[in-house]
Amino acid sequence: MSLSFRFPSHFYAIVDSASLLTPFGTAQLLLDSGARVLQLRLKSVPTREFADAAQSIAALCRRSGATFIVNDRADLAILSAADGVHLGQDDLPLEAGRRLIGPARLIGISTHSIVQAQEAEANGADYIGFGPIFAGGTKQNQTGQGLDALRRVRAAVRIPIVAIGGIMEATACEVIEAGADAVAIISDVLKSPDIGAKVRSLLKTLDE
Repeated sequence: MSLSFRFPSHFYAIVDSASLLTPFGTAQLLLDSGARVLQLRLKSVPTREFADAAQSIAALCRRSGATFIVNDRADLAILSAADGVHLGQDDLPLEAGRRLIGPARLIGISTHSIVQAQEAEANGADYIGFGPIFAGGTKQNQTGQGLDALRRVRAAVRIPIVAIGGIMEATACEVIEAGADAVAIISDVLKSPDIGAKVRSLLKTLDE
């Protein structure tokens, strides 16, 4: 477990199919607008397409000085020389992921309870995702865990937390105040008519 890792920004950008642009185009726009940590999440595309996107976006992130995380696929994180991989509860176990990517890359784990968060920390995760915080979002969650649950998880672990699920620019600051180190905002960003302006506004809001 690394307690030295910290997110380079309060905004954890995610590239997925919610955007009308290509993954590369979305990533370029997010990075040009100031995003400094970016995850590539492509759930329903062929492996070759995912691999091509990962390698091209990894190069973008290196030029921008941004942290690049690949969702689910430890093999593609290695192939693209990404900074790390993010794993869900039903993905590759954390221990196996660590054996694959080695000690130098980051591993994030999606969690939905205090027990899962503590287990991820104990097994060597560099950070956790926690949510869904609110109802809605890209997965159309019927309910959210709420800010009190986030506060309890914050009190239970020391590693960084990225909060996800139904978060919008209007609620981002209260999520940070409740204990998140970063917020993953997908729909409110990628479905905005001006993604660049939305990201710049969000970063300004979070910085203030």
